[in-house]
Amino acid sequence: MIDHDRLFKELIGTFFIEFLELFFPQVTAYLEPDSLKLLDKEVFTDVTAGEQYEADLVVQVRFREQKSFFLVHIENQSYPQADFGRRMFRYFARLFEKYALPVYPIVVFSYDQIITNS
Repeated sequence: MIDHDRLFKELIGTFFIEFLELFFPQVTAYLEPDSLKLLDKEVFTDVTAGEQYEADLVVQVRFREQKSFFLVHIENQSYPQADFGRRMFRYFARLFEKYALPVYPIVVFSYDQIITNS
């Protein structure tokens, strides 16, 4: 079986700047391209449900011509998940809490089903 999640992380990690230039050019306008630092695997535990989640890709970058940094969190979502927005908010909050840096979250949805509230 192909590990799509791992391949996604490698692909975006390798072509991070190119990915941002193509899909988020407004972000590349205010980051210093030579400052990229891929952060170690970020694992978050939902203590109420007892589940663990792993952020796909978190990159620390420096603001252009400044000494301050921010994080870009890229998550690949390959299947519909009703509480996905809540999970992204938890990632955002925990990343901000851990690093005390602004977080720019990006989600790449790679499925063709739409969840509707019925």
